[in-house]
Amino acid sequence: MNYAAVRLLHMSCAALSVSLFAARGALQLHGTDWRQWRWLRIAPHLNDTVLLGAALTLAVSSGQYPLAQGWLTAKVAGLVVYVVLGSRALRPTATRRQRALAFAGALASVAYIVAVAVTRSAALGLV
Repeated sequence: MNYAAVRLLHMSCAALSVSLFAARGALQLHGTDWRQWRWLRIAPHLNDTVLLGAALTLAVSSGQYPLAQGWLTAKVAGLVVYVVLGSRALRPTATRRQRALAFAGALASVAYIVAVAVTRSAALGLV
């Protein structure tokens, strides 16, 4: 696969990943048990596996790696924040307020990740 195709795959999987998270988070906040739908439990994991594979392929083929490239390190750090907050937002034992705050924080971290990817700047060009 060429770089442009892998990049398109990565961006498409990222958009689908955020969409699936937003749907699950909205259902969770609404009080709907989204876990009753098998595809909604499985699809995000399959998609995120492809997303990670595409990210690794892009890193290797472009020679850009976290810790070597500040903007890429910022994306990985943002991803860690997204995963932590996202898991908190989808946790059934959390209070509604905790889920809502974690959901908003997770979506904000996604916005940061996308902004870093577009600008290739951890500081988003502000510094």
